Amino acid sequence: MKKVFLMVLLCALTFSLYAQNLPVKMEEMTAPQYVNAVDQSNATCIIPIGVLEKHGPHLPLGTDLIDVREVVLRAAAKEYAIVFPPYYFSQIFEARHQPGTIAYSQKLIWNMLQETCDELGRNGIKKIVLVSGHGGNSSFLPFFCQSQLASKKDYAVVLFQPSRNAEAYKEINKELVPGGSGHAGQSETSVMLAHRPDLVHMDKATSQSGKDQDRIKGIDSDYEGIWWYAKYPNHYCGDGSLATKELGEKILNAQVDELVTMLKQVKADNTILEMQNKFYEQAKHPMDTKQ
Repeated sequence: MKKVFLMVLLCALTFSLYAQNLPVKMEEMTAPQYVNAVDQSNATCIIPIGVLEKHGPHLPLGTDLIDVREVVLRAAAKEYAIVFPPYYFSQIFEARHQPGTIAYSQKLIWNMLQETCDELGRNGIKKIVLVSGHGGNSSFLPFFCQSQLASKKDYAVVLFQPSRNAEAYKEINKELVPGGSGHAGQSETSVMLAHRPDLVHMDKATSQSGKDQDRIKGIDSDYEGIWWYAKYPNHYCGDGSLATKELGEKILNAQVDELVTMLKQVKADNTILEMQNKFYEQAKHPMDTKQ
């Protein structure tokens, strides 16, 4: 009896150590590891989303995904979750005039994300966290989340939207030069310097202008798809030459801390899925909803 107890205890300890050493990158897991990872993560998977586009004259085309994936991997190391493989399929029509931009069609980027979520759901994931490193997704991703209510899902999609209200951001803002940050500007270049300095060409950061050229004037209360091109035709906003590695580390740490907090909350939450299920049932018979 004692031997059986010791064997059971040893197996439990072995499993515990095995679970603690699980990879976070989904593409690096074996199938058995994936099964354990679903359990260990409370069925939570993060999709870091980027795009391929010009980032001024000095940063790589994949800057958004390279940076956001670093944030997500650091966060998942602190609060375990499965991290989806590199995902470049998002909205970037405004940069089609620049070399290296891969602008997939509206239908493809939608279907790609929906089918990815559906497949994760089929593979046991109940909570999908979208973390975008690309500002051009600010309309696409919230609408995608809203549209999950159109048909019943057995998983929830949650978009990480950092508040930038933490004390750390107040300190960071003190170091940002007015007009210096933005697309490939001071902050984004600093982040790349912090973890992939080999990809930064600081000697090229001032070879093009990142200033707002404000080429549409005289119209109030407007929105046009061409607004970004009218302001920043070089696909560069701010001044990357102002960047420092130290500032980049501060930004990375602040983003990681905020994502870790959100991950803990999402993993522990049951209300989102409960509310969705209740909504789907009521939506079948809206005339029966109490008024």
